[in-house]
Amino acid sequence: MTKKVTVSDFIEKKQDNEKLTVLTAYDYSTAKLFDSAGIDAMLIGDSLGMVMLGYDNTLQVSVDDIIHHTKAVSRGASRSLVIADMPFLSYHISVEETIRNAGRMIQEGSAEAVKLEGGQEIIDKVEAIIKAQIPVVGHLGLTPQSVNVAGGFKVQGKSKEEAKKLLKDARLLEKAGVFAIVLECVPYPLAKLVSEKINVPTIGIGAGNACDGQVLVYQDMLGMYSDMVPKFVKKYADLGTQIQDAVKGYIEEVKQGEFPAKEHCFSMDESILEDIE
Repeated sequence: MTKKVTVSDFIEKKQDNEKLTVLTAYDYSTAKLFDSAGIDAMLIGDSLGMVMLGYDNTLQVSVDDIIHHTKAVSRGASRSLVIADMPFLSYHISVEETIRNAGRMIQEGSAEAVKLEGGQEIIDKVEAIIKAQIPVVGHLGLTPQSVNVAGGFKVQGKSKEEAKKLLKDARLLEKAGVFAIVLECVPYPLAKLVSEKINVPTIGIGAGNACDGQVLVYQDMLGMYSDMVPKFVKKYADLGTQIQDAVKGYIEEVKQGEFPAKEHCFSMDESILEDIE
């Protein structure tokens, strides 16, 4: 049986200078493919609001949405660590509600860890979740749930004040007990510094290769989502075009009567038809 990736493995991989690999996942069949390919962890990101549900941003995603998709992913992940995003307003109102929502993702969704955005302003929530025996991933830099406050999807940490705050927040999250921190849209030198200054692994997305691992939205790296293509994405395949071509081929063959062909059909004893007639 393949060894299950755990939160302890994340820390050990950083100590061993072994890069961590993370992708988003939202359904069973995709999760099985990624799991068998050897991905370390799958994140049920609130990005599902954009790439799966067609929203303009992540703010409309609910706890129930995350749980629904996490259930599917967890069934397909026999090896990879399953991390569920805590969506907008699921950890902003009170500590009690935060623990309840995080607990639902573990109990109902079968997630093995949760991720939430922010630094000093949410440390009490992070500490409470960890105290409830739920592993936590932090998220700093561009935090999509704060897109309206930030004025859009922009690189974070370019000024001295922003850089100092980001490093301070990373240290606070580490002290609180997170086992990893996502750094999104952070300048390479700052991401490198943060990665060197803390003992928990950093997972970069638009933060350069000095991070201890990387995460991408799978529709981005497979060319399946064209509404917005971030600069930091590398397209490893153009499945979007391949899917469209396949669908066009299906449409054409159905219209021409070429599909289904004889090999796709079931036969029977034709004498039965004669009796029926």
